[in-house]
Amino acid sequence: MEQVGKFSFPSELTSSETGQKIAWAMNEQGKRNVYYAVAPDFTPKKITQFNEDDGQEISSLQFSPDGNYLVFVRGGDHGGGNASSTVNAQNLPTLPKVEIWKINLESGKVETIVEADNPSIGGDHQLLYLKGGQVWTTDLASSEKPRQLFEIKGNVNEVAYSPNGKELAFVVNRGTHSIIGIYEAANTPIQWISPSFHRDSNITWSPDGSKIGFVRRPGGSGADMPVLEPRHNSWEIWVAKADTGIAEKLWEAPKTLAGSYTYPFFAFSGNDHLAYLSYEDGWQHLYSLNINTKTSKLLTPGDYMIEQIKQSPDGKKLAFSANTGAEPEDLDRRHIGTVEISSGNLTWETSGKGIEAYPVWIGNEALAYFSATAQRSHLVAIKTGNDVNLLGEDLIPTDFPQSLLVTPKQVKFTAPDGTTVYGQLFEKEGGPAKKPAVVFVHGGPQRQMLLGWSYMDYYSNTYSINQYLANLGFVVLSVNYRLGIGYGYEFHRPSGAYYQGAVEYQDVKAAGEYLAALPQVNKEKIGIYGGSYGGYLTALALARDSELFKVGVDIHGVHDLDGRYDLSPNYEQAPDLDQARKIAWESSPISDLSTWTSPVLFIHADDDRNVPVRQTVDLIRRFEELGKPYESILIPGDTHHWMKWSNMIKVDQATADFLQKHLMN
Repeated sequence: MEQVGKFSFPSELTSSETGQKIAWAMNEQGKRNVYYAVAPDFTPKKITQFNEDDGQEISSLQFSPDGNYLVFVRGGDHGGGNASSTVNAQNLPTLPKVEIWKINLESGKVETIVEADNPSIGGDHQLLYLKGGQVWTTDLASSEKPRQLFEIKGNVNEVAYSPNGKELAFVVNRGTHSIIGIYEAANTPIQWISPSFHRDSNITWSPDGSKIGFVRRPGGSGADMPVLEPRHNSWEIWVAKADTGIAEKLWEAPKTLAGSYTYPFFAFSGNDHLAYLSYEDGWQHLYSLNINTKTSKLLTPGDYMIEQIKQSPDGKKLAFSANTGAEPEDLDRRHIGTVEISSGNLTWETSGKGIEAYPVWIGNEALAYFSATAQRSHLVAIKTGNDVNLLGEDLIPTDFPQSLLVTPKQVKFTAPDGTTVYGQLFEKEGGPAKKPAVVFVHGGPQRQMLLGWSYMDYYSNTYSINQYLANLGFVVLSVNYRLGIGYGYEFHRPSGAYYQGAVEYQDVKAAGEYLAALPQVNKEKIGIYGGSYGGYLTALALARDSELFKVGVDIHGVHDLDGRYDLSPNYEQAPDLDQARKIAWESSPISDLSTWTSPVLFIHADDDRNVPVRQTVDLIRRFEELGKPYESILIPGDTHHWMKWSNMIKVDQATADFLQKHLMN
């Protein structure tokens, strides 16, 4: 497990606006550092020296506009709630800090700037960061103490410098509504941009600095409507003149469920077009809106989803990853595409059996991105024309068991209600005529497991567990159940899911039944494991179907959905509130404890910011009250994402050992 857990994992890939420079963070067995590479050879250079498995992540990595500095945040857990809170996975007597650091790329000097989070850079090297809902600033090229840029009521949660660096647009949240302002100077009043009783966000400047685009959504909370009925979440695209603040609505989303707001990519392309991401045709696609004609054009037609979007420095193209290609299996992969915003000319930059993700532009033509296969974990790749150069292959440890890893196969099966469900089957050749099997259930739930190493660290880890289990002789099925991404809007946003009926559990049970029907599987030896939302579905499987799932490992799962609806003291209440609360209870694993007979291992860290540890604490107490056996592991000080590599390996090994003990030994 330690060997396969040494998978390489890059993150935070970024490129400079000037000069052909890239940088990324690398997690090497918990030792997280910044790497840097420059054209033409792009030889990776490690430029920080954090050489301990200390649980301190690196995030918000970015170049200054002049390309002379790198800035990053060290500490916190930015994959969960309360991201800026310190992580003490080492359980030190003095808590670590969450700090903004800078690297002078000319001198190589690495130093802390301030205890803070959420940095951005404007001008050539003017650093901004948010603290306590206010905007603070300092000059990267000086040693001046940070100062608060301006004071304002409410909480600032978004900032964007004008192209000339002289004005700062920001969004301030004032509870029931949010408004956009422009700060210019200490003695100049804030210029408000079309203030209204709505929620304005997603600010973007036109290249000439004359216009600001933004998204407008309803403010307040509105009437208490039926909670079990899905409804359209409206949003509009507006453009304002920066000098007057006068704005005009250019586009309104279709009033359909698929047309609802989800935090989109949104940016000017030139001074006359806005590019945006929308689910309106049933797939997550890119569109171009002509500001003058107020008409929009689909840029990425087809039955696939778009994510991880980056705009070229000249604003003319977009790079992205998508799950499409020449093979049906590409539905469960990622490849890189680019599209010209004005013409709609679409080019697929990568193809084949690999996984490519998180592209960034190097200039206006070359690309850098993460690249993996079913066997090789992620590294950074550079594509210039038709040439692809893989960087840092020596960063993969020599004892990483790449040659022993299987290639998962795409499978599909049908849930009881007729929904087609996809999964990846891991199986080593040979072995006994009848093998034990395991269903893996991912978390999120808005995730998609792939036919290769995931571009997310949590799921690169679970991919390594699945490979380890397959190497032991298990048949492993990773199920992409409803609520996950990659298969269109109806699959991603089904009605009656989670605490409104857990319809997605049908897909998990169908995965177990698919395994049971395979001729090489011993149907009396099927287990299940999953984390987070996957822990919830694992617990639901064990509570409802212990006859099918003989054993399970529930990692930081959700177990009690009672209380998902607030009991308002107001006279006005949703007409179906009582029914909704009943369904939420029935969708909880704790409502079916009487039929839970399968052995279980509970694992949870007690600084979890995604699923509070009380979810497992309460379930264990209920087990004890009922006299039910269980095993458990509490990880003090760590979070949902196993920030300390040794904790991750401990959890992985315990998961595999528990499944092996009950299904093999």
